[in-house]
Amino acid sequence: MRNLCGGFLGLALAGLLMAAQNGPDPVAIIEKSVAANQRDYKAAPLYNYKERDKDAGGTKTYQVTMIDGSPYQRLIAVNGKPLSGQAAADEMKKQQDAAQARAAESADKRQARIAKYEHDRERDQQMMSQLTKAFTFKVAGQQRVGKFNAWALIATPKPGYQPPNMECQVLPGMRGELWIDQKTYQWVKVTARVIRPVSIEGFLAQVQPGTEFDIEKSPVAAGIWQITHYSSHADAKVLFMFNHKQQDNVTYYDFEPAKATR
Repeated sequence: MRNLCGGFLGLALAGLLMAAQNGPDPVAIIEKSVAANQRDYKAAPLYNYKERDKDAGGTKTYQVTMIDGSPYQRLIAVNGKPLSGQAAADEMKKQQDAAQARAAESADKRQARIAKYEHDRERDQQMMSQLTKAFTFKVAGQQRVGKFNAWALIATPKPGYQPPNMECQVLPGMRGELWIDQKTYQWVKVTARVIRPVSIEGFLAQVQPGTEFDIEKSPVAAGIWQITHYSSHADAKVLFMFNHKQQDNVTYYDFEPAKATR
């Protein structure tokens, strides 16, 4: 009986070792997730959507429409209540005027407007893409997040990482968690929090522990996901003396293909 139990124990240990060796590779998971995010980034200008911004004063909801290469925000609701007939008509008139103005732009002015939009997009995308370069990842297990089966990964600062710009200088002081869909390798959710003070070169400012941001993504079309919720809490010392706090809470929804213009 002892030999039989010993045999089963040996087989069980061997099975555990094989499972560990054949477990998910965090580097491969992250690489595939980066590719998925790149597809989403390229597809983003192809969609209109609604945006709800929340702050201490309440909420404002906008219809975001791509017009001639860049988005236009039209206010449609305040604190969850649609604008009145006249107010809604006024906002629609503003959008129509903006569309006419863009159609009449010179080539140089149009190019400058679209370039600014793309620059802002690239800045935000670079921040997200740097997450995979600034951290070392470890698979913590599997979790159900909403309707998705996800890999849960822990992200810790990678020694020697050099931020490419000011926005990314905070990353070496952060710790993060990612939940990545096992089928599509899309980011279902990302959270990151500052765990030590980080000085921003070129600015007399220091980002404090407690600063954090959260991102959630959802599918909007076959193979394409977009950010559906973003929240952040920033806590910094300006001139290393005065506290500055800022919060953002934005929800994106009702994605639909944008109509081509021009």
